[in-house]
Amino acid sequence: MERKIITTADGSKTIQLVGLDEQYHSLHGALQEARHVFIKHGLQHVLQSQLKQNAPISILEIGFGTGLNAMVTLFEVKNQSIKINYVGVEAYPVSKEEVLALDYQGLFPDLDSGNLYETIHAIKWEDIHEITSLFTLQKQQKFFHEIVDLNLYNLIYFDAFGARIQPELWTEEIFKIMFDALKDQGVLVTYSAKGSVRRAMQAVGFIVERLPGPPGKREMLRATKYPTTPK
Repeated sequence: MERKIITTADGSKTIQLVGLDEQYHSLHGALQEARHVFIKHGLQHVLQSQLKQNAPISILEIGFGTGLNAMVTLFEVKNQSIKINYVGVEAYPVSKEEVLALDYQGLFPDLDSGNLYETIHAIKWEDIHEITSLFTLQKQQKFFHEIVDLNLYNLIYFDAFGARIQPELWTEEIFKIMFDALKDQGVLVTYSAKGSVRRAMQAVGFIVERLPGPPGKREMLRATKYPTTPK
């Protein structure tokens, strides 16, 4: 399948799957989408609502892909005393050539310690690596249905390809795996707002909110696992 690097509306780049008319990130702005969905309504929400100051945060990213969401998370906490343990799951890693062409380090000139973007792609899969003193990263190469973690994460970034081309990733089966992987009061955020996605989340026990979407989308979803929610 043909893949090419394209520039989105906010000047940041993404990978386009030409034959499927699908992108890794929004054409309306890859960086804007990441900050709106995963930082504003995900990480910042978790920090404000449920965690004690300085408590470590465990994040699971579903669809590590280009590494953009890891980079925006690194940038968000660079001047805060917050420990992040980040796990990114990806079945089909991007190529070295694509990493260089995307050049996401250029979007974060204030991130020191060399080229952290190339670093997060160069590290060995499956091992836990200290990217900075406050950010560890483990990349896991596997399919989403192979996740078996239980009560481990405070936050899930659900950034799979859209249900239009991979509906099997947006099912009750997958969201039950996500539900089980979250701690009580854990949160899942995604750019999707499809009714079928919301109903699948609710069916496995999530309490789901519709929130204003990033540029180009009217709504997005945030799902929370409460202790009293039926499993």
